Amino acid sequence: MKLPKANSGIWIAIGVMAASLFLPIISRAQGPGSVNNSLTQMDGRQARTQMDEKSLGDPKAEQAYDKFHGEKDLDKKIKLGNEFINRYAISNHADEVYEELAQAYYAKHDMVGFYTCVDQGIARFPNDSTLLAVTGAAMARAYNREDPDAQKRLEKAENYEKQAIELMKNPKLPGYMSEQQFALYKKQVLTTAHSGLGLIYFRQERFDDSVRELQQATQDAATPDPTDLLVLGGGYQNLNKFKEAADAFNRCAQIAGPLQAGCKSYADDSLKRAAQAR
Repeated sequence: MKLPKANSGIWIAIGVMAASLFLPIISRAQGPGSVNNSLTQMDGRQARTQMDEKSLGDPKAEQAYDKFHGEKDLDKKIKLGNEFINRYAISNHADEVYEELAQAYYAKHDMVGFYTCVDQGIARFPNDSTLLAVTGAAMARAYNREDPDAQKRLEKAENYEKQAIELMKNPKLPGYMSEQQFALYKKQVLTTAHSGLGLIYFRQERFDDSVRELQQATQDAATPDPTDLLVLGGGYQNLNKFKEAADAFNRCAQIAGPLQAGCKSYADDSLKRAAQAR
């Protein structure tokens, strides 16, 4: 008996979870004002303060950045971020502000503001691997099949992720990061880029490619993103690899959060399909 494709249920789950997940940003400026996300693990802001004071720039810009970075209210943060960009366009924090500002727009589900912000940021900083990787991943998560530009957005997101990966092949160590910090930063960029590509390819029903990318995003992660595991399981299901699908879903089900119960159900279903396929 030919088993049916399983992607319909996974599509529903992804549509639901996309509205509730934060942007997977790899900020170099973590601290009390940052929006929570599981992919960021280092305090680049603390590392940056180890630089020579003269390289930090205008003291007023520093104060404005600290105020923006420490703001927790999203509306106020967006206002402060746009004011910073307008007043201190050449500040050495401008790229970081775009990264955090994009995250704030995404957390508010303001996709018009998000796309405006990232388009401006990437136009100004076309080789910012952080912004490229994060933007591509967010575009993949915010995908809406009813959007007339949906496919163009996916293609654009794919290009961003591939650019980010290419930039990480011969990266330069920033003066404010140790080699250990930079190794972690590079890993985060690549994990986010592979995660984004995995979801993009899943959206395009390129399941072999999706599985390959998500394997790279999750295989060495101490705390993998449950979204990646959910989509990885969906990719395996669509390849009729139900045992592998169950393993991915079970890993997702071990992580507390809104996807936990759904992943447990998908894991049970995959094991039943594996038994039927014997």
